Amino acid sequence: MALNQLQYETIMKTYQETRERNRHEGERRLQEVYERVEHYQELDASTGSISAAFAEDMIAGVEGTRERLHQTLEQHRRQKHDLLTAAGYPADYLAPIYSCPHCQDTGYLPHDGNARAKCHCFRRRELALLYEQSNIQNMIENENFNTLSYEYYEGEDLARFKRAVEICRNFVQNFKQDYHNLFFYGTVGTGKSFLSGCIAGEVLKCGYSVIYFSAVGLFDTLARLTFDTRDKSELSALYEDLYGCDLVIIDDLGTELTNSFVTSQLFSCLNERHLRRKATIISTNLGLEELRDRYSDRVFSRITSNYQVCKLTGPDVRMLRKRKNN
Repeated sequence: MALNQLQYETIMKTYQETRERNRHEGERRLQEVYERVEHYQELDASTGSISAAFAEDMIAGVEGTRERLHQTLEQHRRQKHDLLTAAGYPADYLAPIYSCPHCQDTGYLPHDGNARAKCHCFRRRELALLYEQSNIQNMIENENFNTLSYEYYEGEDLARFKRAVEICRNFVQNFKQDYHNLFFYGTVGTGKSFLSGCIAGEVLKCGYSVIYFSAVGLFDTLARLTFDTRDKSELSALYEDLYGCDLVIIDDLGTELTNSFVTSQLFSCLNERHLRRKATIISTNLGLEELRDRYSDRVFSRITSNYQVCKLTGPDVRMLRKRKNN
């Protein structure tokens, strides 16, 4: 899912504000030069009359008129340039002001004729909004493929973790063309949330939307909005994000208070996202049997049939890192 309409309009509004701000600054600079540089305003005002003086000859088709006009305008431009620099101003002080000269603060570059491509500055704004929306910006600053380490694993634990890393890299590499889901389970602190963060960061960099929920936070929010009869618009917006974004991460499934409402909402989420072919990552400390017993056979079936299941084992890496840092 790309930016929604409100997010797009928010970005375009910032460009409009930038253009207005730069226009006012340009006007301020011009007024300053008029006040401080003698004869500059008179020269500036005479630019239009120069073209008008040659207009009759151009209409009549007098040979050499265009060349003489260009020469006169160039001489006029140099006079203004000399006045400006002699007064101590930079030569480009009165040039149009753009925060981004590539797109001239429009957000788009000319590309292939009439088609338009997003400028890099638009992409920065777009990614900033998607990061903010994802709820995981702080997490992925520290949990990414660049900080990945195998030093706390050995033996079968190491083999499982390496396999999971390979699966995660393939998930990212094929995200655009393949519909894929991941289910991480295993003991506490073995890298399940870390790998989810690695994937999230890479997917966000590619311009896709990612939303992270802790299981507790997700179901608490759904319950609060579902049973609050005052305003359903917020619940509707949450469902649209939950069902429609490119990647949803549900972390620590099983830490919430599980009941029939939670089970129903979990199945609805998994089922709707499957129907829309939207990727989901789930991590849990529960074993597979515990998962089935707690959430019903149909939730268990949906996960085991539509998700690549990765088991992670080993020591509590978070605890080991904490001890090492202390």
